[in-house]
Amino acid sequence: MKVTRGSAAVMGKPNRKHRAAKQRARQGSSDFGSTSGERSPTAEEIADAIMAAAMESAQRGSRGKSAASDPVVVFVTGLAGDSPLVGEVERGVHSAARHIITRVFQNGWLPADIHQAARRRVDDFAVGFLTDVMATYAQPFTTATIDETWLVQLRELQATTWWSESAPHFGQWAAKHMLTTGEALGTVIEALALLIVLPKLELIRPLPGTARPRTEVQHHVDEKVLGRVRGLLAKAESTSFPEEAEALSAKAQELMTKYALDRVLVDADASVVDLPGARRIWLDTPYTDAKALLIDVVAKANRCRAIFASAWGFMTIVGDEADLDAVELLSTSLLVQATRAMIANGNKDSRTEETRSRTFRKSFLVAYATRIGERLEAATAAGIAESAEPERLLPVLASHQVAVDAAFDTLFPQARNRGISIRSAAGWDAGRAAADRARLDTRRSLDK
Repeated sequence: MKVTRGSAAVMGKPNRKHRAAKQRARQGSSDFGSTSGERSPTAEEIADAIMAAAMESAQRGSRGKSAASDPVVVFVTGLAGDSPLVGEVERGVHSAARHIITRVFQNGWLPADIHQAARRRVDDFAVGFLTDVMATYAQPFTTATIDETWLVQLRELQATTWWSESAPHFGQWAAKHMLTTGEALGTVIEALALLIVLPKLELIRPLPGTARPRTEVQHHVDEKVLGRVRGLLAKAESTSFPEEAEALSAKAQELMTKYALDRVLVDADASVVDLPGARRIWLDTPYTDAKALLIDVVAKANRCRAIFASAWGFMTIVGDEADLDAVELLSTSLLVQATRAMIANGNKDSRTEETRSRTFRKSFLVAYATRIGERLEAATAAGIAESAEPERLLPVLASHQVAVDAAFDTLFPQARNRGISIRSAAGWDAGRAAADRARLDTRRSLDK
């Protein structure tokens, strides 16, 4: 399984301007004070102080004191109590958030990625603030210049400008959640600190304002086919019988394979080129590396390449859009089924202490993924052999794989392989047995 480097680096270093703003906030010096006869700080200076505080909070990590007790929070809270400065504080928050979110998007993060990272590491208030910041970021761009993936993700996150544009967002957001100024500023610094530690990723979708209509045909799975696959997988997820679930999943994979093989031949005849794209799939703990292996084998069975960012817990999949649809749909369902099979195995009357251990469950998932991969590959091979023109299909698929490999290597030139340790033979055997119960009969009629 391919993995990226596991360490995350803090984004940039605090520059002199930010450090100076932080120091002025700590000292309450005359050039950053608000007492009578002294110069009041500007929105830009407040923004610099907030960004410096977020940088320091990011560097402290979870071991540091809470953001609410940060000297900058305390100082700016005092400023906000002075009515002439309320607007400056609100504009400072907006400026700081806009600056940092812009950098994060330029570093390859998508709205859904930020949401997934946030919900794992900060509270709901901070998640909500970041959602609003993303909505604010996208607002100036026309829909025609925003990539489809961006539009879908913003819509799914409900990232809309719900607040009145007649006043700054910060005050309305704090009031909506009944937060004091200090609590709100603490949340802002916590949210921005998370953004600062996000590592640089590959830019897999164009930024808002730069997207252009595609001149080539971009395929997605036919909605009728997709509906049938979803129906099969929904039945697989709802049944309490592992054998039935795995048979239904196999039928879904068979249907997707048949559709994909027919599509590549049609595209070859029409000289249609569908350039590889990329998507990210986030994984929930525990056993993320074992779950990543399951997605990896599904990706391979669907002519895609995958890589695991172990430090953050997500997979990046590279392939044609229709194949990416298949991988996302099938892997999401199989993760549900694999977890259910793992838990059910540990709940049997014959269960032992070992079957409930982490080593057993991880080994179970790894074995399950390995065996499912073997069977999916066999189903794909059978689909090729039974196609109308297998001798013509093979070179077309080879050319397709070259394009996917080239796109993958361009995005991830330093990818490396990493194995997964298996410490429970019983878990391995149980996992393979659970996956082996699937009836992968590729001769079954797909139209019934």
